[in-house]
Amino acid sequence: MALKGLDIFKLTPRTNCRDCGCFTCMAFSMKAAQNGIEINKCPHLPADALKVLSEAAEPPMKIITIGTGGCEHKLGGETVLYRHEKTFVSKPLYCVSVNAGNIDVKLDEIKKIDYDRIGERMYIEAINVEYTGNTDAYIGALRKALAAGRTLILDVKDSAAAALGLEIAKDSKPLLNAANETNYREMSELALKYGVTLGVSGENLDSLHDTITALETAGNKNLVIDIGATGAAGAVSVKEAFARAVRIRRGALKDGDRPFGYPSLINIAKIAPNNPEMQTALASLFTVKYGSIIIMDGINYAQALPLFGLRQNIYTDPQKPMKMEPGVYPLNKADENSICAATVDFALTYFLVSSELERSGVPVNLLISDAGGYSVLTAWAAGKFTSSSIANFIRENNIEAKIKNRNLLIPGRVAALKGELEENLPGWKIIVAPNDAVSIVKFMKELKI
Repeated sequence: MALKGLDIFKLTPRTNCRDCGCFTCMAFSMKAAQNGIEINKCPHLPADALKVLSEAAEPPMKIITIGTGGCEHKLGGETVLYRHEKTFVSKPLYCVSVNAGNIDVKLDEIKKIDYDRIGERMYIEAINVEYTGNTDAYIGALRKALAAGRTLILDVKDSAAAALGLEIAKDSKPLLNAANETNYREMSELALKYGVTLGVSGENLDSLHDTITALETAGNKNLVIDIGATGAAGAVSVKEAFARAVRIRRGALKDGDRPFGYPSLINIAKIAPNNPEMQTALASLFTVKYGSIIIMDGINYAQALPLFGLRQNIYTDPQKPMKMEPGVYPLNKADENSICAATVDFALTYFLVSSELERSGVPVNLLISDAGGYSVLTAWAAGKFTSSSIANFIRENNIEAKIKNRNLLIPGRVAALKGELEENLPGWKIIVAPNDAVSIVKFMKELKI
């Protein structure tokens, strides 16, 4: 928030009426400054004061929504330059660029990247449909991309082709990446007519700033900034693209430059064409600094695994541990007759343990209890992963009625819990597993119950 508590207090009635739920207007002001309460909770703010405070409460980077239904994604909303200051908000979308000549092959490749990692689906979220001069071919490619069920980006500078494409894809709310210094008026009219987000590019930052200002003046504030395009058909260098990304983000967040307060798109397929290794490196760079949409020629598993892992790590709140939802996770088609194993809800622990259990091929019901998002030893030391907590989890979730098997594996590092668990869970056999995940496969294959 741009305004401090005292700034807000000066605009309040200062009657201490408590209608907002706070004891005093000062308390309300200090809480609002920390985003702890909405400004409109004060029913006595004058209209002009409410307008000033509401505008000040908006994040320096606007939140933009593209797509619809299951393909809807939010971009922007960022408030910090560095993740450790608070957290990054909206993860970047990974996108593959297609055209009429290669769309069939690329759509098949796009479908292959779809897997889960620590409770999050990893897949290619968007398809960039590039116009190459033939309108009929472009429309045909667009129809195929629309059927793929992903968010669409219409990469087209021709207004006639853009209008035809929007008429076909309007219900999916695509991003129209089309505006530059020469055509922004007509492209903005199309974007406003169909209610879609408009991508804006420029020859340089000054030109880009002027074009965005003109679009805002004309009433269009549903924008995305294309930092990699020159405004014509060309692309900037890697150095220039990176400089633009940093300067635009810094201008919006630190200098309060509203025209730069929009999410950024970077088409690295144009910056490093036909160079998958460089594109992967650049995708990792702009995942961190500061791409909201990252477009590549293609993404295979060798590229996807590190990129999606990096994105997941960067776009989690550093002040909160990555946690799994407590529950029962059947592995290797486990059923009611399969052995049980207990561990904590720390996402990395779950990822390592479940991966090794799956590699063993032995059906296992993995029981995840609420351990505060801590690792095994930390949770045990903090009293979050104890014989009582495990036993309570089994009782509260009615595990004994759902699973007939009475064998329970516990981590080797908390072997001391074995005796207490046997007392708390009569009829269960407690088995101590290895200390380290790497030993699980051999242990499970040799386990005799």
